[in-house]
Amino acid sequence: MAKPFMGEDFLLDTPTACKLYHEYAAPQPILDYHCHLPPADIAGNKRFHNITEIWLGGDHYKWRFLRSAGVTEDFITGDRPDREKFRRFCAVLPLAVGNPLYHWCHLELRRFFGLDAVVGAEIADTLWEACNAKLEQPEFFARGLMLRANVRAVCTTDDPVDDLAHHQAIAADRRFGVKVLPTFRPDRSLNIDRADFADYIGELSEASGIAIHRFADVLKALDARLDHFARHGCRLSDHGLDGAPWYEEATEAELDAILARKLNGGTLTPKEVEQHKTGVLLHLGREYAKRDWAMQLHIGAQRNNSTRMFRALGPDTGWDSIGDSGSVSAKLARTLDALDRDGLLPRTVLYCLNPIHNEVLGTMIGNFQDGRVPGKMQFGSAWWFNDQKDGMIRQMTALASLGNLGAFVGMLTDSRSFLSYTRHEYFRRILCNLIGGWVENGEYPQDWAQLQRIVEGICYGNASRYFGLASDSEAQEIP
Repeated sequence: MAKPFMGEDFLLDTPTACKLYHEYAAPQPILDYHCHLPPADIAGNKRFHNITEIWLGGDHYKWRFLRSAGVTEDFITGDRPDREKFRRFCAVLPLAVGNPLYHWCHLELRRFFGLDAVVGAEIADTLWEACNAKLEQPEFFARGLMLRANVRAVCTTDDPVDDLAHHQAIAADRRFGVKVLPTFRPDRSLNIDRADFADYIGELSEASGIAIHRFADVLKALDARLDHFARHGCRLSDHGLDGAPWYEEATEAELDAILARKLNGGTLTPKEVEQHKTGVLLHLGREYAKRDWAMQLHIGAQRNNSTRMFRALGPDTGWDSIGDSGSVSAKLARTLDALDRDGLLPRTVLYCLNPIHNEVLGTMIGNFQDGRVPGKMQFGSAWWFNDQKDGMIRQMTALASLGNLGAFVGMLTDSRSFLSYTRHEYFRRILCNLIGGWVENGEYPQDWAQLQRIVEGICYGNASRYFGLASDSEAQEIP
């Protein structure tokens, strides 16, 4: 007999899995330590005009699916009426069998809007009216949605030149019970190969108040912005290492010459690009360690593959994919080792976009654990194209087999959507089913105290302590 569609025990195959999820995982609050929510929307408590704006706006997962279903761009990012865009999406979503989008969309409708309907063209107008009526209510504005999802804290993704005024405004409002902190994302200061690098150095100079002529000036300017972020509660950094990691040593004189050539419109060799990136990353890694911040490294994206659509729509609009160029292990190890030799390797989370690197990262983190911080080196959650059932199982199985799943900091949304918190539920159900299966198969004892400790830690507690965001009472509950 078939199970009901997305019933109470959705994705839970055993009695143990059901108990782990319903009693231990589900009640846990959410700490979304890596997301792309616009801080301005939280500060201004954004009100969404209709379901298309909040459900389809900026969501390149859905945009990619729509394109694959034969929906033209004018109904995706174009100027067609929002109601017509919504109708097109509802009409093609039933094709998404096996795609996590199908589950995410229905979870969002159920958990936020209380709608159990199965999405299809025939009910698009009914859903449009029902969702839009809810969105008029204050509890469905940006902040209300975060509170409805039981969010305790989020860390947004912010450029070093950001003045963080929106974060300051959020922190000053004591009525809002969610902690919203910035994350230091300095990619543009490393990406000396990009056409806009010189312009960015001008922005960094203005934001920091430091004139930039030499490589050391770049570092001083970044240090000034680190201090600025620290004053606003920042505890994390994040780096996008597109393609494979890099490591090329250079003298200060070489780095000065590379910077000068770039700022004067010259062309750099691939080695010189890597030398600049390496110099900045190593400096920042040491600074993160001194400040007791965590460092996140996202490895393996191949971005903006369609030149035509990149020119039309810009980045982050659905034209990226998994990269497979270069070796990950060797240069990543040299980077981590260079920091570790100085005793200045910060707590580090490594993410890979290509799942063939799961075991690479699963073993790499073991090289640099120091016994002082539980899970100091983390193999981060299944990222982007991998944050679906099979990808999550592969990532957690690799981590469990090669490291310490019980110290894992768990799930994040990596999303721009205020409805994406249901991805935590999706992850938690998969986690509990995985562990429950091991228990039912006799591979782990049915020790409820230890199982509770593991599940609650992965769902919330480990991340709260690891990133230094725990309350005083939580900080005492060291696993």
